[in-house]
Amino acid sequence: MTVTHLKRSKPAEEIAEDDAKTRAVVETTLKDIETRGDAAVRDLSQKFDGYAPESFRLSASEIEAAMQKVSTRDMEDIQFAQDQIRRFAEEQRASMQDIEVETRPGVVLGHRNIPVQSVGCYVPGGKFPMVASAHMSVLTAQVAGVPRIIASAPPVEGAPHPAIVAAMQMGGAHEIYVMGGIQAVGAMALGTETIDPVHMLVGPGNAFVAEAKRQLYGRVGIDLFAGPTETMVIADETVDAELCATDLLGQAEHGYNSPACLITNSRKLAEATLAEIDRLLEILPTAETARTSWNDYGDVVLCETYDEMLQVANDMAYEHVQVMTDRDDWFLEQMHSYGALFLGPRTNVANGDKVIGTNHTLPTKKAGRYTGGLWVGKFLKTHSYQKITTNEAAAEIGAYGSRLCMLEGFVGHAEQCNIRVRRYGGRNVPYGAAAE
Repeated sequence: MTVTHLKRSKPAEEIAEDDAKTRAVVETTLKDIETRGDAAVRDLSQKFDGYAPESFRLSASEIEAAMQKVSTRDMEDIQFAQDQIRRFAEEQRASMQDIEVETRPGVVLGHRNIPVQSVGCYVPGGKFPMVASAHMSVLTAQVAGVPRIIASAPPVEGAPHPAIVAAMQMGGAHEIYVMGGIQAVGAMALGTETIDPVHMLVGPGNAFVAEAKRQLYGRVGIDLFAGPTETMVIADETVDAELCATDLLGQAEHGYNSPACLITNSRKLAEATLAEIDRLLEILPTAETARTSWNDYGDVVLCETYDEMLQVANDMAYEHVQVMTDRDDWFLEQMHSYGALFLGPRTNVANGDKVIGTNHTLPTKKAGRYTGGLWVGKFLKTHSYQKITTNEAAAEIGAYGSRLCMLEGFVGHAEQCNIRVRRYGGRNVPYGAAAE
């Protein structure tokens, strides 16, 4: 491949060092929450958020009071976004059918899609209170039919964030908590004296939240590993540098470690985009954050061919992939490792983040190689079942099963089959022998 890096992000070794420090902090904190429960959550909330109320769970009157602080226009916008997200989620749910089929006479197999019974939805706060994350997790779980949905977001300036509370309530949360960071996901997953543990954790967050979910996985289910936002622009000369630079910085402002990458086959566009990024960083109000991300985690990759652009993009497997070329549908057909695609210059990642209807909780750190993003199906468990309804089928399947169990040396397994052959097929199979 003839690939040139006009700009590279910080070395992988440095990133690995940061990850190791995060792992150690999270491990210690989760142990504290498991040992001390509510007291640990309270101490952590006081330390990091300056917030230690009598109860972290909001009452119905507190929820109503928070929602009263949201302007009519903002409430209408939240409702519009939730309508779009609900519509797409309902279509996705409708695509998942329970099945039952008679594969042979008297042999019935099937599966049922059963909702996870309790879910904890984390909504990031901090510098940017992510109202949209409440739609993406809470509302989608509600469409899936989850019977207990709890949601938590950190306080903002010492109080619940009104719009986040509104989005959680409108999305269908049954319990709403004001907790942030490791203490929130830890309390929801491990349980405390006042919080019953959940079966599954979902939602994006900072590096500490993502690592906490990773360490809790197995004890509870998780949606995916959603770390710092990643954005990739795949572009050729059909678009200009201003569009490319805007789309890169528009996501780099998420945090100080949000990777952004341009892949192009045009040196002219690559160099112009680098210059345009410098210009925009002088006027962007969130430039302090975006500049750090771009300096440390920004990449510009120059390729010769579209095939090379495709290969680099699939290898990097970024979360958001904005495609603006003369062959966008070709990339749609050929891309196999990513979080979500945004096709054409009229489309943009911010619309996907906030309102268009697809889910914005997406895989990062190359997890797009083995999973897609959060959707209704993540809240549903597909469970199989089987039943045999005739004596003839019991004897036939039993004979095959007996011989295949004996092939592996499982005599007890074989007897489970043999007893059916004897009872329903009228054939004498000696104990510990294979059915002939």
